[in-house]
Amino acid sequence: MTTMSIMNPFSMKLIQAIFLICLVLQADQFVCSKEVVRCIQSERQALLQFKFGLVDKFGMLSSWTTEDCCEWYGIGCSNITGHVLMLDLHGDYYYYNNNDDNNNYYISGDIHKSLMELQQLQYLNLSRNNFEGNSILGFFGSLRNLRYLDLSYCHFGGQIPIQLESLSHLKYLNLSNNLLDGLIPHQLGGLSNLQFLDLSHNYLEGSIPCQLGNLSNLQFLDLSINYLEGSIPSQLGNLSNLQFLDLHGNFFKGKLPSQLGKLTNLQELYLGNEYGDSGLTIDNRDHNGGQWLSNLTSLTHLLKMVGKLPKLRELSLQNCGLSDHFIHSLSQSKFNFSTSLSILDLSDNHFASSLIFHWVSNISSNLVKLDLSMNLLEDPPSYGYGTVMNSLQEIDLSYNKLKGVAFKSFMNVCTLRSLVLYANNFKEELQTVLHNLSGGCVRNSLQVLDLSDNRITGTLPDLSAFTSLKTLDLSSNQLSGEIPGGSSLPYQLEHLSIASNTLEGVIPKSFWTNACKLKSLDLSYNRFSGTLPDLSIFLFLEMFDISENRLNGKIFEDIRFPTTLWILRMNSNNLSGVISEFHFSGMSMLKELDLSDNSLALTFTENWVPPFQLYNIGLRSCKLGLTFPKWIQTQKYLQDLDISKAGISDNVPEWFWAKLSSQWCNNINISNNNLKGLIPNLQVKNRCSVLSLSSNEFEGPIPPFLKGSTVTDLSKNKFSDSLPFLCKNGIDAVLGQFDLSNNQLSGRIPNCWSNFKSLVYVDLSSNNFSGKIPTSMGSLVELQAFLLRNNNLTGEIPFSLMNCTKLVMLDLRDNRLEGHIPYWIGSELKELQVLSLQRNQFYGSLPLELCHLQKIQLFDLSLNNLSGRIPKCIKNFTSMTQKSSSQGYTHHQYYITRGSSGYGEEYELNAFLTWKGVEQVFNNNELSLLKSIDLSSNHFSDEIPPEIADLIQLVSLNLSRNNFTGKIPSRIGKLISLDFLDLSRNKLLGSIPSSLSRIDRLAVLDLSHNQLSGEIPTSTQLQSFDSSCYEDNLDLCGLPLVKLCVEGKPRHEVKLKIQDDEDLLLNRGFYISLTFGFIIGFWGVFGSILIKRSWRHAYFKFMNNLVDAIYVKCRWWLKD
Repeated sequence: MTTMSIMNPFSMKLIQAIFLICLVLQADQFVCSKEVVRCIQSERQALLQFKFGLVDKFGMLSSWTTEDCCEWYGIGCSNITGHVLMLDLHGDYYYYNNNDDNNNYYISGDIHKSLMELQQLQYLNLSRNNFEGNSILGFFGSLRNLRYLDLSYCHFGGQIPIQLESLSHLKYLNLSNNLLDGLIPHQLGGLSNLQFLDLSHNYLEGSIPCQLGNLSNLQFLDLSINYLEGSIPSQLGNLSNLQFLDLHGNFFKGKLPSQLGKLTNLQELYLGNEYGDSGLTIDNRDHNGGQWLSNLTSLTHLLKMVGKLPKLRELSLQNCGLSDHFIHSLSQSKFNFSTSLSILDLSDNHFASSLIFHWVSNISSNLVKLDLSMNLLEDPPSYGYGTVMNSLQEIDLSYNKLKGVAFKSFMNVCTLRSLVLYANNFKEELQTVLHNLSGGCVRNSLQVLDLSDNRITGTLPDLSAFTSLKTLDLSSNQLSGEIPGGSSLPYQLEHLSIASNTLEGVIPKSFWTNACKLKSLDLSYNRFSGTLPDLSIFLFLEMFDISENRLNGKIFEDIRFPTTLWILRMNSNNLSGVISEFHFSGMSMLKELDLSDNSLALTFTENWVPPFQLYNIGLRSCKLGLTFPKWIQTQKYLQDLDISKAGISDNVPEWFWAKLSSQWCNNINISNNNLKGLIPNLQVKNRCSVLSLSSNEFEGPIPPFLKGSTVTDLSKNKFSDSLPFLCKNGIDAVLGQFDLSNNQLSGRIPNCWSNFKSLVYVDLSSNNFSGKIPTSMGSLVELQAFLLRNNNLTGEIPFSLMNCTKLVMLDLRDNRLEGHIPYWIGSELKELQVLSLQRNQFYGSLPLELCHLQKIQLFDLSLNNLSGRIPKCIKNFTSMTQKSSSQGYTHHQYYITRGSSGYGEEYELNAFLTWKGVEQVFNNNELSLLKSIDLSSNHFSDEIPPEIADLIQLVSLNLSRNNFTGKIPSRIGKLISLDFLDLSRNKLLGSIPSSLSRIDRLAVLDLSHNQLSGEIPTSTQLQSFDSSCYEDNLDLCGLPLVKLCVEGKPRHEVKLKIQDDEDLLLNRGFYISLTFGFIIGFWGVFGSILIKRSWRHAYFKFMNNLVDAIYVKCRWWLKD
């Protein structure tokens, strides 16, 4: 039996591209003969103008300097006329490339209209470059001889220019994977020679113009992943030469036109809806509110129509709302798909039973690939499935609910090469799973087995029975224990991942016996110990990841890493030793190196030039020496760099800042060193996503070019001037997070925050800012976290901050702010989770609007001058009544827009809280579990509202140092999660509620300095606290106090009465008389001395004589 070739969209496009290139080459007009015809001078000048507008940081255009432009890279000229016929400057956006580094080129910048001069141009390919912020210019339509135009993967925005209608010779048009919006121009329907049209992965909207049905030569049409809507025009049925049609991932409604049944040459059809809520469906029952076909008749008709397409080889009905009901409703309809159908995609539907397997085997017995991923399947196919599906090579059942018995269903599918079962419900031991598979012929045919992201247990057994296995993924399971000695891998294995398990111990040498063909090996996030495996046995290894384990021992000087490696990750172990340039000899393919969090020292000669060009360098906590590593300057394509905590004590060289400002980077972290000096102000030519310079010794003004980053952390330095950074115009600020805390900034906070429309996180805490909070901060409408704590700010909280309705955290503690607590904090900032206004000068009562803070978790108004009563509506703090996730970690995410595109970022919160008498910092993980109210050290009065007991998930409650009266709420025992309770230094009366003894988690309690009375409730919990927790409550008794109780009251000791009440009155009069007598006598004598001079002289003369007499007497006694 001959193997049937499967054509996916990529291969189809590739074939089309090759075909069209051949058409151009066959024109016999390119330079290929002995006759030398130089390029036309006007076209040379046009190309140079075009080059002038580009940014060519990879040197793609380095040859564009010679006289003859026909010899330049990417240029093809006519051998007869010298005209430029071909301009091919396609880039390469792949992160890792197995080819030479020279293929990792791309250009950016602006496209100059001088290209209009190339009127004989037939082939133009600028794909996979970065023209972000540009639109596809209309002048492309003036290149009337174009046959081939590829502008895909270029970040072009705007609309498709209607001028393209002038390209009457065009056969290939690819505008996919851009940021194009607006309507599809109906004028494209006039390109009568067009054979290939790809507009997929954009933001196009509106309906498909019916004029596209006029493209009678069209063979390939891809409009997928857009925002197209309406019905599919019946005119598409006129495209009789169409072989590939992809409409999935849009918002179409209604029925597929029956005219599509006339597409007799169609080989691949994709009709699914990627977005889920609406779109074309072929089920007559409602799911999730989508738009569905109205009756069973139309459903059956549709499938019969598709089934009759004679050349159909691939059909995708992804996310069409199909369910078991669909199968039942078709049980009476007898039809088969074409025998040519070899690939069927039914993923992301609602199938739950094994009926789907039976139905698929009935409609097409020649399937090679079946995708049923992202359904609700619980039952596997029958054991005899292999005899029915005797051509099946690939099956994807990931993201279902299958159990371990499923493996027996596939053990006799003798043609099966790929079995993907990740993210199911397998809980069996791995030994059992593999035994069920290896019992049949599939053990000889299986090449790919993916069991990742399940709950499979046991350890790693011998795998050599699967003689053809090339890829095995067991990551993210519950494998544990040591790998037994004698276990070995299949001889053909190329890719192995056992990451994210709890395997431990030393990996036995026998395990690597058959591993000589391994290309990727991922052992990360386990507990393996011992020394680094001998990597010299892996002759073809491209990726090695043993990060996050417990390896120890020394990396010796004679160890050599495989020269074939692209990725080397050994971070987060206990490895030691010295890494030198010898270890990296010949490693020209290396793209990623991560040795972070070990005890390694890197020692290279000063002028060492590495053999590699890295994209990712991770050397956190390695010892790099005191000087800034010079070899990093040689890395042209660097995107991620982490040399934090590396012991560097040096001025950062200017070449580093120049590199930072001139090339795109993802994550640069040079924090926690001793880096010094001023940062120069450079022109921004490119941007960095995440930049961390924290915990160094940088000083002076902050240069404006740093705000070109999305996340900028400049905290814990010595910066003294933020004005240039914040207020200088001319740089497009895309900042999402900005941390300038713990610097030496002083004066007023600059009032120019309206330049930062994207800011989500701002931290200016622990500086010396003074004055008022700028009103322009109210323009930060995306702001979620705002930290100004520990400054010297004054005035009121500006009213403009009420516009920041997305705030999750507002921390203004430790300032000198004053005024009333603004009512709008509660009425407008309803997303608040953390509100900290501690240690300011706020006064007045709490506004009732604060009760609208249903998501509040940390509420700290302590150390102010607030008064009045606590409102009863405090029970509306809903988050304090609900249990937090036990996992603890809370992601704070946001979407950052950059030009016409965007991506997601996240941030972490931290907050200060006085906890158990000590001020502590709580980070993101802890904050998500902490529920706290602190109103201590104010002037609140009246009773503690009993409604506070409804906040049953409260962890900390501090109402100390106020003027609360009345009794402690009797229901306070409902606060079962309470760990900290401080009600000290108030005027609370009555007894301690017995319910308090039921809070078994209580670790800190302080009820001292009140007017409590009665017996302390008897319980192990309350008696375990120190007696100081109850002191200065005169009528309180019982353990742990010394004062004992008699019948619930303090026992009074008998004391001797010295005086009765009358004596007390006499005593009071006596002391009053004594005081008056002293005053009169004292001032009678000394007043006379002060007023009368002769008396004063006589007094001082007497005192002098008395002192002399005493002195003489003392001398006489001493002499004796």
